[in-house]
Amino acid sequence: MTVRPRHYWLMKSEPEECSIDDALAAPGATVAWTGVRNYQARNFMRDAMQPGDGVLFYHSSCAEPGVVGIARVASATRTDPTQFDPQSPYYDPKSSPDQPRWLLLDVQALHKTRVLSLAQMRTHPTLADMVVLRRGNRLSITPVTTTEWHTILELLDLPT
Repeated sequence: MTVRPRHYWLMKSEPEECSIDDALAAPGATVAWTGVRNYQARNFMRDAMQPGDGVLFYHSSCAEPGVVGIARVASATRTDPTQFDPQSPYYDPKSSPDQPRWLLLDVQALHKTRVLSLAQMRTHPTLADMVVLRRGNRLSITPVTTTEWHTILELLDLPT
């Protein structure tokens, strides 16, 4: 049996939708990551993310966007039920239960950190190629290299 190396991800959430505090307060500190409506982000979840992978919990669309916590992928993917709910902001009338378009997975928040802002991340040369720092990047889920992961943990004074 081949053991796959651990992968790392940055997952964006608007704090009004699900903040790091919300995630930590959830049962088992685990939240279903619903509402992903970008095919590339969905494909990351479906094809590359696995339980145990590390997650940088990132607040977006707020006064100070940035990494605010450390989490882990806690489940495999499954169908996102919000795509079938006409009352949901994530409703997709073109998706059907027999051929769902959208998936979710569970994320377990491990701990809250201070905010590591985009501006702070941009000052570190080892983070220069980080996907979240690229102009025009709007993906809610992006891969993080092992070097980027360790650099961010060091910047947050966390064990690597």
